[in-house]
Formats: sequence, C-alpha cells, structure tokens
Amino acid sequence: MKTVSYKVSLLATTALVLSGCVTVTDGEPQTASDPIAMAESRISLGLGYLENRNMVKARENLELAVRHSPNYYRSHLSMAHYYEVVSEYDKARASYEVALRHDSRNGNVLNNYGTFLCKQGEFEQADRYFNKAIQQPYYYLVSASYENAGFCALKAQHIEKATAYFQRALDHDPNRVRSTLQLANLEVTNAQYNDARLRLLRFHKRYGYQITSLQILIRLESLTGNTVLEKKYREQLTKMQG
Repeated sequence: MKTVSYKVSLLATTALVLSGCVTVTDGEPQTASDPIAMAESRISLGLGYLENRNMVKARENLELAVRHSPNYYRSHLSMAHYYEVVSEYDKARASYEVALRHDSRNGNVLNNYGTFLCKQGEFEQADRYFNKAIQQPYYYLVSASYENAGFCALKAQHIEKATAYFQRALDHDPNRVRSTLQLANLEVTNAQYNDARLRLLRFHKRYGYQITSLQILIRLESLTGNTVLEKKYREQLTKMQG
C-alpha cells in the first residue's frame, strides 16, 4: 500500500474528551458537600484557567479536584491533561494510570490514554486502548474512538487499518467531518476517484466547500487530468483563503 506525504498535513491532534472552554472568575467556586461535585467544580475552573494559559491557577484547582475526590477518574484525567500541556509526560502517564486503576473499564479513560500513547509514538499500545474503549458497554463515544484509532493508524503508516477505522467511525456517526475527509483523501490516493467524488459531493451538499475538501478535489482532478475542474477548484480555494 503506497503512502504519500500529504497525509501528515491532514492529521489533526485528537481531542481530549473532557476538555472545554469555561468562563473563569477569580472568585471561589460554589460547591456542594458531595466530593464529586466539589471535584467537578474545581475541574471546570482548572480547565478554564488552562484554556486561558493561567497555569498556576490551573494546577492549583486541578490538584484540589484530586484532593476532593481522589478516586474520581475525571480528577486524574484533568490532571493528566494539565501535565501534557506543560510537557511533563511522565507525570501525565502516571495520572492516566491512576485513573485506570480506579476505573479500568471507563471508555473515556481508555480513549484518552490511547490518545496520549499515540502522541508518544506508542502506536500498538494506543490501538489496544482505543479498542478497549470501543468494547465497553454504555460508552457513547464509539465513533470518536474509531476516529482517534484511525488517525493513530495513519500516523503509524498503517493505511489499510486507518481506512477501516475511519469507515467504522462513519458507520457509527455519518456526520463526522474529519473521518469523511480522511476517507476521501485515502480514496484519491488509492485511485478510487469516483468514490472520492461521491463522498465529497455529499459532504459539500451538507457543509459547503471547505479548504481541506477543496485541496482534496484539486489533487483528485489533477491526477485525473481534469484541468477545467482543477482550475475551478483552485480559484474557489483562492477566494476562501483570500
């Protein structure tokens, strides 16, 4: 199976399930007496501070989350995320492993640890954790884990496996944009031009032209010698980028 350099440019960093942007104030969070509720309040504050690059406040609140609820998996996932952001990868790994010890069958923990391992270049281990996440009952982010597994397989140059994972992601959620574009990209690479055109046609009906989808179309029409269409898409891309 041949590989080409373009795939790297489309490889996006997989997202941490628990991360998000929240509004941060300097006031103390309102918490309940329940340790998990107290931890969640600190997690929200900590991730908000992290988003705003206030690393001292982020760490303070995330450590308090662990203190409030030391057996709660989200406390440790949040702490692991902080350590990743500040490039303390050994501490991040340790936090993920603590989360696993407390909740070894939690799909979010397994998925996020797989994402971490993939970033560290531990592709086989990452693949194992993604598949463990997928197999868990009551885990509703199966499509995200398939997509993450696909990106990781792509990073490891396992193109056939990546293709299968992206297809499974779309089987579970046909509206996943990144999986759709990656499959179209791989179809162009494999000279499955009609499949790629149809996939992109459906994509554009739903989302309109996007920079990445136009880049794929330009490559497709260049490879098939359709200079008129190639020119059309180049002009459209120039307008979008200008």
